[in-house]
Amino acid sequence: MARIGIDASRAVSAAPTGTEAYSYHLIRALLPLLPAAEVRLYCREQPPAAAFPGAELRVIPFPRLWTHVRLSWEMLRHPPRVLFVPAHVLPLFRPRRTLVTLHDLGYRFFPEAHPRAQRLYLELSTRWNARVASHIVVDSTATRDALLASYGVPAEKVTVVYPGYEADLQRVEAPAELERLRVRYGVERPYILYLGRIQPRKNLARLVAAFGQVRTRHPELQLVLAGPPGWFADTVHAQVQALGLEQRVVFPGYVAPEDKAALLSGARLFAFPSLYEGFGFPVLEAQACGTPVLAAATSSLPEVAGDGALLVDPLDTEALAAGLLQLLEDPSLCQTLVARGKENLARFSWGRAAQQTAAILQQLAA
Repeated sequence: MARIGIDASRAVSAAPTGTEAYSYHLIRALLPLLPAAEVRLYCREQPPAAAFPGAELRVIPFPRLWTHVRLSWEMLRHPPRVLFVPAHVLPLFRPRRTLVTLHDLGYRFFPEAHPRAQRLYLELSTRWNARVASHIVVDSTATRDALLASYGVPAEKVTVVYPGYEADLQRVEAPAELERLRVRYGVERPYILYLGRIQPRKNLARLVAAFGQVRTRHPELQLVLAGPPGWFADTVHAQVQALGLEQRVVFPGYVAPEDKAALLSGARLFAFPSLYEGFGFPVLEAQACGTPVLAAATSSLPEVAGDGALLVDPLDTEALAAGLLQLLEDPSLCQTLVARGKENLARFSWGRAAQQTAAILQQLAA
């Protein structure tokens, strides 16, 4: 019987976003630290052979309610000693010892930015995880504090484990590669870049309004809002149309992982004014590519960005516009932020995250 089971159902995706990437990279970094004979990965479908080499896989397809029906049934029949769920919710039936990662409580702070059904699901699933998990991992101190305050979870039950970032991300300087990306995604230069899901919680309507102000002094600029559409994405498009910026704001859609570095490297600056983030991977990705960062001075973003970003009030459109102008017109500040951003990256690695998580798993399995 496996001593440690890991839900890998969210770890492999054709178009991974934050939680999928977290699950994939953490599991890959965990596997060398745990005895191979004692670990089993539960997958909804067969992953690529290169995803988890040498790991024991339990592939259990199921069309709907995979976690609460199919994984629960697996837990009843062949339970591991400990179950770790890095990117979803614990199943209804589970081993007595469980570890779960809780990524985000943004729905409690900005409920209007979520559809009602999604908000209800997030509330119920988070409350369930908080109540039944043996131990909880969170991505930031900000998320830990929100979890303790919102659900009354004992502090000793929660551990902050900073995720890593893709360490192979680095600045792209080759003109041919930058041009290829420009053509592929319909981007002109120079441009301000946002990278993430297109939804209200990311505060993109205010970013668009701030960009409209900035263009009066920098008419050559383009704003690139890159990422897959989320709920209420149409409100962002409506804001662009209302301000007459259809020719200057580009929505290239999902950016393939292999294109991310070049798109970040080609930007004059990276803007991430999100209203609430449990962590904020794009900030680290921009820092890794040597791009100046403007970020919100709220939730986990100051914690993640360190000294390597210009922080502004995300609810103040004038402050957003002033911050954008400051980075566009102050090369010395940009150089300072880029240098500090590189130093900041040393605080984050998947290897360190895996070591901390493995220690928790082994303690639970003892």
